[in-house]
Amino acid sequence: MNENKLANIYNFLQIDDAIATSGQPKAEEFEEIKNSGYQTVINLALTNSSNALDNEPEIVKSRGMEYIHIPVIWEKPTLKDFQTFVKVMDDNPERKLFVHCAANKRVSVFIYLYRLQKGVDRALAQKDLEAIWKPNQVWQNFIDCIIN
Repeated sequence: MNENKLANIYNFLQIDDAIATSGQPKAEEFEEIKNSGYQTVINLALTNSSNALDNEPEIVKSRGMEYIHIPVIWEKPTLKDFQTFVKVMDDNPERKLFVHCAANKRVSVFIYLYRLQKGVDRALAQKDLEAIWKPNQVWQNFIDCIIN
């Protein structure tokens, strides 16, 4: 497994042995994702994001990986979006999952909340979240809504 090449992906963050996150990978970077053992790519960005790849599902599937798209509106994340994400994560416990969005901001919040639900230490989960960004008011309100 070559994590060094994955580190070149925009805002890449290794969460654990089975989960990595990033901003939008370039088309050629999906080959490294596959070569690093990832079996499923989960995309939380919209298809009209400025850096979205028009043919991402085909790129991912052509490399033998599963592609799952959960479009989350940047200005309006919903509980339903998060519940769908949790179900996908829980339905794939034995698979290596590569989760991305446009900049790893949506993903970092969803992963943070998911990890808290799974009993990960809040300080550790918070450290990984803040390695990417400090959520703006929309996303902090979303976090507060899910946690409280």
